[in-house]
Amino acid sequence: MKRIFLISLTILVMTNGFSQSYKDVNTAKGLPVGSKAPLFNAMDADSSTFVLADELKKGPVVVIFYRGHWCPVCNKHLSQIQDSLSLITEMGATVIAISPEKPEYLEKMEEKSGIKFRLLYDEEYKISDAYDVTFLPDSKQIFVYNTMLNAKLKETHSDDSQRLPIPATYIINKEGKIVWRQFDPNYKNRSSIREILDNLPL
Repeated sequence: MKRIFLISLTILVMTNGFSQSYKDVNTAKGLPVGSKAPLFNAMDADSSTFVLADELKKGPVVVIFYRGHWCPVCNKHLSQIQDSLSLITEMGATVIAISPEKPEYLEKMEEKSGIKFRLLYDEEYKISDAYDVTFLPDSKQIFVYNTMLNAKLKETHSDDSQRLPIPATYIINKEGKIVWRQFDPNYKNRSSIREILDNLPL
């Protein structure tokens, strides 16, 4: 009986430790301005590989983290970026947007929002972890996302954790340094075209 109790206690501790290993929305802080931007490679909707180090040789890169094709605020934000994309690219910058959704769902986002810039698959949350924007929504939020917004997080992501990125925008200069960011745990607050243009390095 004592052994059964100890085994049960061990399992409970392991389970609690696992659940506590994920940050909540108020614990993830996002990399600050002035940090060296973590380099990464990622697959886009066409299964082609994007290499950040190669792109930075051409000019600054605007990195946008978004939640998924199911998110109305993300759709609106990325559509606004697309509408003014030429203003950003004329300044020599590249725009990419990253989510934990698999490539087939990146295609759905492209179709919904008319996006022409590259959407990238953050497999196993490696990129959002590196930029410290990954968090685990609470159970009520997950229920709403999966039932009312049809997110199907376990199906569309690389694992069953149902984690998401805090929507954020980073501007990285050619030297690989973060020179500006928009980061807010309130998912409704997003970067504006004006803010991006004003903070692009010349």
